[in-house]
Amino acid sequence: MLSGGSVWGTLLILSCVLKLSLTQDEHMNNALRLMSETPLIDGHNDLPWQLRMKFNNQLNQVDLYTLNNTHTNIPKIREGRLAAQFWAAYVPCDTQYKDAARQTLEQIDVIHRMCMKYPEAFMFATSSKDIVDAFSQNRTASLIGVEGGHSLDSSLGTLRTMYHLGVRYLTLTHSCNTPWADNWLVDSGAEPSQHNGLSEFGKQLIFEMNRIGMLIDLAHVSENVMHQVLDLSKAPVIFSHSSAYAVCPHKRNVPDDVLKKVVNKKGIVMVNFYNDYVTCSNTANLSQVADHFDHIKNVAGHSIIGFGGDYDGVGRVPGGLEDVSKYPALVAELLRRGWTDVEVKAALGDNLLRVFREVERVRDSLKGTAPDDLPIPYEEVKNDCRTSYGYPVPNPDSAGTILSLSPLALVLTLTLSSLLSWSL
Repeated sequence: MLSGGSVWGTLLILSCVLKLSLTQDEHMNNALRLMSETPLIDGHNDLPWQLRMKFNNQLNQVDLYTLNNTHTNIPKIREGRLAAQFWAAYVPCDTQYKDAARQTLEQIDVIHRMCMKYPEAFMFATSSKDIVDAFSQNRTASLIGVEGGHSLDSSLGTLRTMYHLGVRYLTLTHSCNTPWADNWLVDSGAEPSQHNGLSEFGKQLIFEMNRIGMLIDLAHVSENVMHQVLDLSKAPVIFSHSSAYAVCPHKRNVPDDVLKKVVNKKGIVMVNFYNDYVTCSNTANLSQVADHFDHIKNVAGHSIIGFGGDYDGVGRVPGGLEDVSKYPALVAELLRRGWTDVEVKAALGDNLLRVFREVERVRDSLKGTAPDDLPIPYEEVKNDCRTSYGYPVPNPDSAGTILSLSPLALVLTLTLSSLLSWSL
């Protein structure tokens, strides 16, 4: 038989457990309420790459309602209240100078076909208005981001063509330098800097992205590129899937001085959930992801924060954030930490919508500006897989022709010239 003290002690414990449970339910209920009022917009999801690797983009072999070996499927999207997603049109760096542009077009194509196959779930979107419209229809707005400047093959024409196909952001580099921009591995010492940030053509590209209304994504670039773009761009920029360097000092994350420049540029940093960028280790949990949200808010304010889960592009995700169905739990955690409704709504989608609208406003203000058609200098992209059609051809009557001859041809030419001179 329990003593009186034991009974009261047990009742007190039960009361605390019940109170904690009710508090947790309250935070979750508030999270779901806010997510019903403001669209959750995620900056980066690699499901299209999973479709290539698992099915070679054969969507007829895929059922996104029952697919269960990815972070993302339609039931998980609905449970996670995912209102808008930038799907990554990603191809690896080893396609650079080979077939990167073709493979990227195929990734753009599979995103279009995904929306066509599941119109009840996805609405293809290319504007801030489309995101709001899709939210009102209870469909997930599906936007495209090209992850890596190598996909352009250093062509402004390719950039514009991809925009016409619906691409709305370009990540300037992936984990490799392009002929015009340095990537984050430069800062780690794993790769040498080739441009000290951006080349002259890289700067041209920034202005052309402003002109056409393409969001500039600084995830994956070097710190020099971050600073240069923040100084050059006429429009706000995004980090589609990066976290806070001060919390986890990984070179893929954003340093505090850059966070402060992002807020001045009225841009956004969309927090990545990859364990290695959350804790700089193999393991992480939901609370540690929330630490990045808190840090960015403390350093630069709530107006630059968003969600950039990187689902289906990473092999390790935090406990409590195992797939896209878990977003509400993170929102509830922010509420538990004292975030206001206004701050949560800003992070959910209001910040990204503001950025997108300003990029569209800058585009509209530049409508009278002609497209930039100055190509990258051929010597900056010359390789065995690239032709030079359209570039100036050396004058065959000039001395430059001799300099372009092979060593054997040069010897024969000089010998013949000597013989002719001797015979005369």
